[in-house]
Amino acid sequence: MSKGDKHFPHPITLAVDVGGTGIKVMLLDARGNPLSERLRTPTPQPATPAKMLAALEKLRSHLPAFDRVSIGFPGVVKRGKIWSAANVDKEWIGFPLEATLHKRWKRPVHLANDAAVQGYGAISGKGVELTITLGTGMGSALFTDGHLCPGLELGHHPWRKGKTYEDYLGRKGLKKLGKKRWNKLLEEAIEQTAHTFNWDHLYIGGGNAAEINFTLPPQVTIISNEDGLFGGVALWRFQN
Repeated sequence: MSKGDKHFPHPITLAVDVGGTGIKVMLLDARGNPLSERLRTPTPQPATPAKMLAALEKLRSHLPAFDRVSIGFPGVVKRGKIWSAANVDKEWIGFPLEATLHKRWKRPVHLANDAAVQGYGAISGKGVELTITLGTGMGSALFTDGHLCPGLELGHHPWRKGKTYEDYLGRKGLKKLGKKRWNKLLEEAIEQTAHTFNWDHLYIGGGNAAEINFTLPPQVTIISNEDGLFGGVALWRFQN
């Protein structure tokens, strides 16, 4: 797509998926169809606001014009600010990312938790639906009839022996426990979330979803990592 191209449905959304190990971007048309390749760069270490904003600027420079921005971030998000930063630098806590990008890029920006954005790209909008992401940590988002219940951090909830879901099911847990034990615990966690939330459907995303080797119940679906970008358009339907 060239700059100023009028042949695609507007508004064009720059979808951004920030992760603990990688930052991804893609342009989407008004229907959520991709208008560009997915671009990715490793998350800088340390993952400070300054370093990550510089990485975002570099990715943006490779893309044509856009009308608005959707960004998923790995932490609790409230009123355009970051309120937790378990898998990135602590400098992010309290950082006004939404306002910062709006000022820099002169475009409307909508910021949400990364698991929430991925969920928007996958859910049916009917009943109680839970999304969990298995990556550097463990993200989560709960929806009722398509509406997000904001602030859920299931990954940090105590689960077994004083440790959290993320301790066992995040990347460090997978490496420490091994694939066989990790899968066994994930199977138990799925059952536990069903009893806790009484969900109608569970969606599992994140890079480590590819490590699942047991048969999932019919009401559990593995979703693509690209849903973390495709959800960027659906996010705007719930802006107000």
